[in-house]
Amino acid sequence: MSWSWEYAFGAEEAARTTPPAFLAGVREKADELVRAAEALYVHGRSHDESDPKGGDLIVPGGMFTYQIVVRSERVYVVQLTYLGF
Repeated sequence: MSWSWEYAFGAEEAARTTPPAFLAGVREKADELVRAAEALYVHGRSHDESDPKGGDLIVPGGMFTYQIVVRSERVYVVQLTYLGF
Protein backbone atom coordinates (compact mmCIF):
# COMPACT_ATOMS: atom_id res chain seq x y z
CA MET A 1 0.00 0.00 0.00
CA SER A 2 1.25 3.48 -0.68
CA TRP A 3 0.24 6.84 0.67
CA SER A 4 -2.75 8.61 -0.87
CA TRP A 5 -5.60 10.89 0.10
CA GLU A 6 -9.36 10.65 -0.17
CA TYR A 7 -12.54 12.39 0.89
CA ALA A 8 -14.22 11.08 4.03
CA PHE A 9 -17.67 11.45 5.54
CA GLY A 10 -19.68 14.28 3.99
CA ALA A 11 -16.72 15.87 2.22
CA GLU A 12 -17.24 13.63 -0.79
CA GLU A 13 -20.81 14.85 -1.15
CA ALA A 14 -19.71 18.48 -0.69
CA ALA A 15 -17.06 18.02 -3.40
CA ARG A 16 -19.81 17.33 -5.93
CA THR A 17 -21.27 20.81 -5.52
CA THR A 18 -18.19 23.02 -5.15
CA PRO A 19 -16.48 24.86 -8.03
CA PRO A 20 -13.68 23.04 -9.89
CA ALA A 21 -11.13 25.78 -9.14
CA PHE A 22 -11.67 25.33 -5.39
CA LEU A 23 -11.35 21.55 -5.70
CA ALA A 24 -8.12 21.96 -7.66
CA GLY A 25 -6.68 23.89 -4.71
CA VAL A 26 -7.83 21.18 -2.32
CA ARG A 27 -6.24 18.46 -4.48
CA GLU A 28 -2.96 20.38 -4.68
CA LYS A 29 -2.71 20.85 -0.91
CA ALA A 30 -3.83 17.27 -0.20
CA ASP A 31 -1.10 16.00 -2.53
CA GLU A 32 1.43 18.07 -0.58
CA LEU A 33 0.16 16.58 2.69
CA VAL A 34 0.55 13.07 1.27
CA ARG A 35 4.15 13.74 0.24
CA ALA A 36 4.98 15.20 3.66
CA ALA A 37 3.34 12.33 5.56
CA GLU A 38 5.09 9.77 3.39
CA ALA A 39 8.46 11.39 4.14
CA LEU A 40 7.77 11.74 7.86
CA TYR A 41 6.22 8.31 8.44
CA VAL A 42 8.42 6.09 6.26
CA HIS A 43 7.26 2.91 8.01
CA GLY A 44 3.59 3.88 8.17
CA ARG A 45 2.11 0.37 8.34
CA SER A 46 4.20 -0.48 11.42
CA HIS A 47 3.49 2.84 13.20
CA ASP A 48 2.53 2.07 16.81
CA GLU A 49 1.93 5.55 18.23
CA SER A 50 -1.11 7.81 18.08
CA ASP A 51 -1.99 9.45 14.80
CA PRO A 52 -0.98 13.11 14.49
CA LYS A 53 -3.52 15.80 15.14
CA GLY A 54 -5.36 16.88 12.00
CA GLY A 55 -5.73 20.45 10.94
CA ASP A 56 -7.20 23.06 8.66
CA LEU A 57 -5.65 24.40 5.46
CA ILE A 58 -6.68 27.52 3.59
CA VAL A 59 -6.97 27.29 -0.18
CA PRO A 60 -8.21 29.89 -2.67
CA GLY A 61 -11.97 30.06 -2.15
CA GLY A 62 -12.15 28.51 1.30
CA MET A 63 -10.54 25.86 3.46
CA PHE A 64 -10.58 22.19 4.31
CA THR A 65 -10.04 20.01 7.36
CA TYR A 66 -7.84 16.93 7.17
CA GLN A 67 -6.79 13.96 9.30
CA ILE A 68 -3.74 11.74 8.80
CA VAL A 69 -4.14 8.03 9.61
CA VAL A 70 -0.60 6.67 9.58
CA ARG A 71 -1.29 2.92 9.76
CA SER A 72 -3.65 3.19 6.80
CA GLU A 73 -1.20 5.46 4.96
CA ARG A 74 -4.03 7.87 4.19
CA VAL A 75 -4.75 11.56 4.43
CA TYR A 76 -8.49 12.07 4.78
CA VAL A 77 -10.19 15.30 3.77
CA VAL A 78 -13.04 15.33 6.27
CA GLN A 79 -14.64 18.72 5.67
CA LEU A 80 -14.77 21.26 2.84
CA THR A 81 -15.70 24.88 3.47
CA TYR A 82 -16.24 26.92 0.32
CA LEU A 83 -16.46 30.63 1.03
CA GLY A 84 -16.15 32.00 -2.48
CA PHE A 85 -13.27 34.42 -1.93
